[in-house]
Amino acid sequence: MTVDKICGIETEFGISGGPENDPITASALIVNAYAQQGRTRLHWDYQHETPGNDARGGTRFESLAPPIEPELANTVLTNGARLYVDHAHPEYSSPEVRTPREAVLYDQAGEEVLRRAVVAVNETLPPALHVRIYKNNSDGKGNAYGTHENYLVDRAIAFDDLVRGMLPHFISRQIITGAGKVGAETDEARGYGATFQISARAEFFEEVVGLETTLKRPLMNTRDEPHANPERYRRLHVINGDASMSPVATLLKVGVTSLLLAYIEERGTRFLPPVPTRPVSAFRAFARDTSLATAVETDTGTWSAVNYQNELYTLLANFAQEADTTTVAPSTEVTELLIEWRALLDDLESDPLRAADRIDWIAKKRIVDGFADRHGLAPSDPKLKAIDLQYHDIAPERSLAARAGLVQLFTPSTIAAAVHTPPSSTRAYFRGMAITKFGDDIVSANWDSIVFDTPEFGLQRVTMNEPGRGTKALTEALFERSATAGDFVVTLTD
Repeated sequence: MTVDKICGIETEFGISGGPENDPITASALIVNAYAQQGRTRLHWDYQHETPGNDARGGTRFESLAPPIEPELANTVLTNGARLYVDHAHPEYSSPEVRTPREAVLYDQAGEEVLRRAVVAVNETLPPALHVRIYKNNSDGKGNAYGTHENYLVDRAIAFDDLVRGMLPHFISRQIITGAGKVGAETDEARGYGATFQISARAEFFEEVVGLETTLKRPLMNTRDEPHANPERYRRLHVINGDASMSPVATLLKVGVTSLLLAYIEERGTRFLPPVPTRPVSAFRAFARDTSLATAVETDTGTWSAVNYQNELYTLLANFAQEADTTTVAPSTEVTELLIEWRALLDDLESDPLRAADRIDWIAKKRIVDGFADRHGLAPSDPKLKAIDLQYHDIAPERSLAARAGLVQLFTPSTIAAAVHTPPSSTRAYFRGMAITKFGDDIVSANWDSIVFDTPEFGLQRVTMNEPGRGTKALTEALFERSATAGDFVVTLTD
């Protein structure tokens, strides 16, 4: 039995500028500026976080919550998202959403949040110190940072089955979801002479399965921290993807992954494509080959990335016809997802440039190649790396992605509304509306609880262990009839 594929995206943004060009200081300025704009400076509540729990069993005590000062670098937003400093980056963690299209919307709302924060910060700084934000995955100097996806999964599914079932997709999906990158940053990739890669992140991965996210990065992360009822759910924490500027790429990244997870929950892994004999090498090899001709060894012969994606498409398209896939999205949205996926695969096989309006690495490569041809530049010319970075600049007046003709799924006004309005179909609605209406009476919040502090009752923790509850349909009337936080708590506890 498949569970609702409630999902979300966490994005660490690249940052430059600020006082002394210090990324930690600049990131704190960004978070604080937006917190002041949004009139919310809630503490993030770490009480129930368990980042050291491993899906393979046991606890790794070296993996702890980051040492963040919540007063200075942490806030919970009225749309149910979280904005904070993670290491040396501002990170936006989207609210939980019910469908892949919503995941795209609230991911783009995060970009708008960062844009507004940058404007607010730069109004206080001299031009020479202005901060810039990039939705990318590495700094060009060998330091990588993540764009992580999260999916609600049935606890009954063995983690080994998730590894077996998801690896072929995660290794090959980059031909659609890769952000592209000029050059290389690791010794191995430089040794292969990589001048342009499909994935910005692939060269940084070293293990097949593991708990870490910053060292020896694994294709399958084992963090067992469901932020929900641990007896019913696990949260699949996916760290191998790129930061997408293309909304269609984000839609496919989240949508196909959600559909495949539903398939595994319903039917297991028996008919899925084989895992490459050397998964990490396959991941990197596919990333290096923009011709898409590379094939990797498996127990049943060689497979290219296109072979994998075609096989998965056929399997999941048949599944969508035969099974109830409303746990992923309404049937019309699943149908649209499959149509878009098929169209992109057909374009990749016939003429990849036809997909430049939907696939980031192709859009970026077209820009880079055009500039290099016009100016007679060698593939290693630093100007091309500057173009790569400018592609990911979130400021519309500087962003090359904004000029690349990428297909858009939402209007600017819809994205702007999502900056402050939580999704209606998950517990994020409860979190966002509670902060909007009773923010002065909330001392802390996290994904699965909110702590109220009212004159009548003191500190009261309200738990939210079911991600699919706390929706607008279930709680809107409760918010409307509660004049104060005290009234609200009384009604909740009755």
